[in-house]
Amino acid sequence: MPTRESNLDIHVQGEQIAGTLLTPNVLIPGVLFVHGWGGSQEQYVARAKEIAALGCICLTFDLRGHAGTHVQQESVSREDNLHDVLAAYDMLASQPSVDPNAIAVVGSSYGGYLAAILTTMRRVEWLALRVPALYMDSGWELPKQQLHQDQDLDTYRKSLIPAAENRALRACAAYRGDVLIIESELDNTVPHEVIANYLEACIKPRSLTYRVIQDADHGLSEESMQRAYTGLLVKWMTEMILGSREGNDAPRSVSGPGSVLPESPPRPG
Repeated sequence: MPTRESNLDIHVQGEQIAGTLLTPNVLIPGVLFVHGWGGSQEQYVARAKEIAALGCICLTFDLRGHAGTHVQQESVSREDNLHDVLAAYDMLASQPSVDPNAIAVVGSSYGGYLAAILTTMRRVEWLALRVPALYMDSGWELPKQQLHQDQDLDTYRKSLIPAAENRALRACAAYRGDVLIIESELDNTVPHEVIANYLEACIKPRSLTYRVIQDADHGLSEESMQRAYTGLLVKWMTEMILGSREGNDAPRSVSGPGSVLPESPPRPG
């Protein structure tokens, strides 16, 4: 394996002795986590630790309008939050040890919607979407909170939406990396029709994996649901990361909703 050498001084009893530090000259994957509306990075820190243990550099962050900037929630727009995601991605990609050609993005709900759009603006090798939301393209720069008043989202999300008519779905139609889509069986916020639209839009991915967490609601309110999601995400990321290191293509088949729960879920995240 190629190595990188750095000269350094070792301090000992008031003197210095010369040394040479040799480190592997390799880059490692980066993983960006994008939380949902009303959430925070705290929801992903534990999961990020598990994925970091695979040999990745992970970044979680708070979208504007959340956590420390909650005061902005009534005024922040999708445009603002997309800029947040771009800035976080660029921060991750700029880290010296991160391979800019091996970056995964994991998004939930609103964060999944933004993550899908991100793929048209930055290189994303792996895309994991849990209950990704959908919004109409109109009113892009309006406060996000206002969309629930101006748009009939309940009806929209239960409709068949051609990929050409929605920004996030158009992004999925053009995406060629590996995709994981996770649905909650009892989701009243992002119904099955939304998931079906995302699946239908993914026409060019290298691989597409689809899973359903049984008896789960949108927010994964039970610990068992959280464990199930963590298990699915870590298992998929393990397969993607190991596959890339071995130089093998990921499976190109579409995986259905069978075997939706990990046999031995990791600790809750």
